[in-house]
Amino acid sequence: MLEKLSENVMDKVSIDFLRNQVLRNAYGNDDTPIAKLDPRVLIVWYLFFGLVPWFLSDVTVLLGLFLFCAVTTRLARVAPLVLFVFALGVFSQTGYLFIVALFFGGSVETLVPLLVLTLKVTTCSLASITVFSGLDPDRLSNGLLWFGCPERLSFSISFAYRILPIMFEELQNILLSFRLRGQAPAHETLMGKIRWIIYQVKTIVQSFYPLMLNMAKRSRTTVEALELKGYRYASSNMDVLKIKLSSLAIGRNDLIFAAVSIVWAALCFALPALAGVLL
Repeated sequence: MLEKLSENVMDKVSIDFLRNQVLRNAYGNDDTPIAKLDPRVLIVWYLFFGLVPWFLSDVTVLLGLFLFCAVTTRLARVAPLVLFVFALGVFSQTGYLFIVALFFGGSVETLVPLLVLTLKVTTCSLASITVFSGLDPDRLSNGLLWFGCPERLSFSISFAYRILPIMFEELQNILLSFRLRGQAPAHETLMGKIRWIIYQVKTIVQSFYPLMLNMAKRSRTTVEALELKGYRYASSNMDVLKIKLSSLAIGRNDLIFAAVSIVWAALCFALPALAGVLL
């Protein structure tokens, strides 16, 4: 059973799989309910659900905000790889503390602060995943420009999204060159599979420097091409910016989403007060 599980993991975890998952999360969610919302609404929504939980300490309020962000993440159809990394990150930051506290005689008074911290991390993380999974580079850049964000900063964020496919393609080429020059260990046995995984990890680490060097060369070529096309003039011309932002429009779905978010947040904040009055 363990051998079969290791074979499944080795078959699924590859550069092609990682690239497809990342590109799906960045570009493949155009038909989701979250992706159809106006980017300005999503940015304002993120400023609340991504920042306010850090200033709260009530478990009930944090739990309500967490549940709402979990629903929006489900509506955004986030890639499974992103959810796995999210769960792994939450566990590595706060989740293991629950286990340590239980094994070393922790009480409810010890677990409550850990629960508060975990809810803060998970709520803000899910809000980030929801927004950045539902916004493609152009819509995110347009939303930031509408709020007065510097054009170079908004373009940098959009450019970082667009360079993802090139980066994965370059990484795959580097890994293939390593395979041509080296010999991977046999992985018929369990120990061979472990050595094979260690070999792959070492190869990826060794590929980091040539990847950065090649990406720097490509980035310079891209910047020169943008300069030739009048990128800086277009970014400083108000008529061009008006045309670029003319596609932004708040519709019925945006108002419904904003209203549901406000009502739910108000209920989360009002519930502890109502419970105190009733008790």
